Amino acid sequence: MSKGSSHRVVMIAGDGSNPFEMGVATELFGLRRPELPTPWYDFALAAPGGQARMHLGFFTLADVAGLEAVDAADTVIVPNRPDPQTPADPEIIAAIQRADARGARLMSFCTGAFTLAQAGVLDDRRATTHWQWAEAFTARYPRVRLEPDVLFVEDGTVFTAAGSAAALDLSLYVIQRDHGAEIANAVSRRLVFTGHREGGQQQFVERPVPEIPDASLAPVLEWARQHLDQPLTVADLAARAATSAATLHRRFRAELGTTPLAWLTAERVTLARRLIERGEHGLDRIAARTGLGTGANLRLRLRRHTGLSPSEYRKRFGPAA
Repeated sequence: MSKGSSHRVVMIAGDGSNPFEMGVATELFGLRRPELPTPWYDFALAAPGGQARMHLGFFTLADVAGLEAVDAADTVIVPNRPDPQTPADPEIIAAIQRADARGARLMSFCTGAFTLAQAGVLDDRRATTHWQWAEAFTARYPRVRLEPDVLFVEDGTVFTAAGSAAALDLSLYVIQRDHGAEIANAVSRRLVFTGHREGGQQQFVERPVPEIPDASLAPVLEWARQHLDQPLTVADLAARAATSAATLHRRFRAELGTTPLAWLTAERVTLARRLIERGEHGLDRIAARTGLGTGANLRLRLRRHTGLSPSEYRKRFGPAA
């Protein structure tokens, strides 16, 4: 998204929608952010007839836009459904189909994937939903290539998130795609939320709580971020955490859903992206500052994480974008 554009985001609220997911969309796409050096999204809530009774009748959302607002949206967000086995409102399905036909970006949170699938926009696409509903989803929509153990999935113009908390991860990822890593990191800090969880990380499935919880990994993560220019190893991180490498691996899997090495690589690439966005030049120089070693490795890692070469990334997110 160019820095001078106004991107319209509309979230559909139907009867039974989850207030948490509506709050996620409102917080990330709807709040004004004058401290950021870029115009923010134009956000609106929409519901059939301009109102919706929220989950368990906690409250009624009233005086919002009708579904005609979806027809002017660049991005359409579909929330959860309290009972995915019950068909969605036909008016909502029709609005989604119209949005898909004109090429709008579609996002679903949690069981909202059932709504997208009912609309037919997930046929022959990759998608995810909450692990608890994966079997029912696959049985009902066999044409969808479901990935039940990841946080979120991007397939073309359609983005699907797993559980409710994964809505945060997907939303930050979309902000990163639209505005770059520096802006996404600033939003993440405002939320006091870590921005390290990538879509391919596993959902947390009924992990037993230990009798004596491990100390937080936060101190060792922050230390590592301050030393990314150094050739850090898993043994270095384990020593900093005063634990064994095996225990560190277990704690990373439990707390972050990834491995220490994968986390380090992702942090190095994120730092490289921020340096490019700030105007840093010279691939070898950036690679040295981020611990990626060589310009060739930086190019490989950046393309793997973003789908863009360094020059393409600079053109899209650099100071002169």
